[in-house]
Amino acid sequence: MPPASGAGRAGAPAATTSPLVNLVDDDAAVRESLALLVGTVGLRVAPWRDPQSFLAGFDREAIGAIVLDVRMPGLSGLVVLERLLAEGVDQPVIMLTGHGTVEMCRRAFKNGAAEFLEKPVDDQALLDALQQAVRQHARRRQRQHGDREARDRYGRLSEREREVLALIVAGLTNKEVGRALGLSPRTVETHRAHLFAKLEVESLAQLVRRYADLAEGRA
Repeated sequence: MPPASGAGRAGAPAATTSPLVNLVDDDAAVRESLALLVGTVGLRVAPWRDPQSFLAGFDREAIGAIVLDVRMPGLSGLVVLERLLAEGVDQPVIMLTGHGTVEMCRRAFKNGAAEFLEKPVDDQALLDALQQAVRQHARRRQRQHGDREARDRYGRLSEREREVLALIVAGLTNKEVGRALGLSPRTVETHRAHLFAKLEVESLAQLVRRYADLAEGRA
């Protein structure tokens, strides 16, 4: 089914790397109008007519955001938000409601909502919130990917290389590293070269920035 049809789930994702916005609202007219609006800024849209279908089938790995109506039959948007938080879903959630209260807003933000907007929603306010949320999500995923790669590379180091790394990020010179470990300066230089190659860094600054926490046991 085409993404803008308002069906329970959109069809297969288009062959594109553009971020995906999951749009959950039981009102077909709202889904269709918001899907058209979001599409104008180059974002893909997966419309969902009920929260149960959304929770069962949305792409948790996609980069993007979730637009979630508060008042829906079956499960309220706030309950869905709590479930997303419990599952560790990292996609930013923008809540929409036609009858907002202070308590509702407080509960939404407490459970990680990125934004809380009242209907009829201002088009530009929604687009601004979505674009900011998507940018933040993309950056967060990029950092997570980089962190995983750093841990993988660190795991390939020998025990001696890890010892040398820990002393380098602590600020010791090659001679000081050699004295601390009982190694010759030439051997320290060899370990240092291996470290730079295995960890895929080109400078001492990169080495410290990317691997200090791992070397010091903080990650």
